[in-house]
Amino acid sequence: MINGKRVIIVMPAYNAEKTLKQTYDEIYKPFIDEVILVDDNSVDNTKFVSRDLNIKTIVHETNKGYGGNQKSCYKAALQSGADIVVMLHPDYQYTPKLIPAIVSMMAFGEYDAVLASRMLGNSALNGGMPLYKLIANRFLTIFENFLTGQNLSEYHTGFRGFTKEVLENLPLGECNDDFIFDNEMIAQMFFNNYKIGEISCPTKYFAEASSINFVRSCKYGLGVLLVSVKYLLARFGFKFKIFDPNGKKLDLSEKIKYFD
Repeated sequence: MINGKRVIIVMPAYNAEKTLKQTYDEIYKPFIDEVILVDDNSVDNTKFVSRDLNIKTIVHETNKGYGGNQKSCYKAALQSGADIVVMLHPDYQYTPKLIPAIVSMMAFGEYDAVLASRMLGNSALNGGMPLYKLIANRFLTIFENFLTGQNLSEYHTGFRGFTKEVLENLPLGECNDDFIFDNEMIAQMFFNNYKIGEISCPTKYFAEASSINFVRSCKYGLGVLLVSVKYLLARFGFKFKIFDPNGKKLDLSEKIKYFD
């Protein structure tokens, strides 16, 4: 807890058995109240490693996708009384050591959400990010900033934090269950005038770190462009479900079953 805020870390996991313990061990435990992992029907031993680490673990019986996994993460965190939720990939690509800084930016009311950016400084290339991914990231970010009128350094990080107000009020149920979920969520926050902060974050690329292939990267990039166009049109009065204030929110009445 910090400033009276209950802090929960959520980990959307898929085949993370080789990196989960290393990621978990670097979380500064005095700063947080609980860690929850959602295993999206992994084919390895992720759920057993998580259980052995005494992490509260949820296991999907079928693969729900990256966005679907996050929805389960946020439902579980809110049901556990979270005031602040930090989403951390368990693949050790992002350093958990920044969690106290991320949480502090929200706990004292300065921001509603915080993104850990790989693009601030030179950490991305130094950490092994492929050049084509760096170029694509930069291009998409420029395009998104232009259409949204914002000035983020990166929209595509997998390390981010939110206040409970953001998670409770956004129509996250209208968001895609695949990788584009992240981008739709940021667009929703901008559309609803939430304050988003950024913090510089080093990154590591290695064999066990999760990464989508070139074909899926292209599909994701096209999806990002479409989200930005929808955002701009919505500002001019066009209707889209992801920007509907009465759209489907997370269903917090759904009972969550934990793995034991």
